[in-house]
Amino acid sequence: MADKLTLEMVTPYKKVLSEEVDEITAPGFVGELGLLPGHTPLLTTLKVGELSYKRGSEQFHVAVNWGYLEVADDKVTVLVDTAEKADEIDLKRAEAALGRAEDALKTLSEEDKQFKVMEAALERALIRIQVAGKK
Repeated sequence: MADKLTLEMVTPYKKVLSEEVDEITAPGFVGELGLLPGHTPLLTTLKVGELSYKRGSEQFHVAVNWGYLEVADDKVTVLVDTAEKADEIDLKRAEAALGRAEDALKTLSEEDKQFKVMEAALERALIRIQVAGKK
């Protein structure tokens, strides 16, 4: 059994990271996932949330937006719509997005087609702000 996991994170636009890590915590669709070397093979969906990983004594945080996670042979592949490392997040932009989503939700009813879109935008903005605070 290996003592490290290889973490590869990819969006449709770029490879976000490829690193050897000690552990990973990911926002699984039905709950948080904790991954260590030797983990059983797994394929699952991810929801909007914070993915964190540990390398030595350092902890790193990434805001992710919907996707998939696969574990096989101590390699964890994360395919997501978007991924932003904590130090790459523009906090002012995230706060502006939060404000726009909150304002829109005040004027929409739950039956409106845009309600779910704005709810998702609100969730993404909140996660980005949360992750940005951990740089």
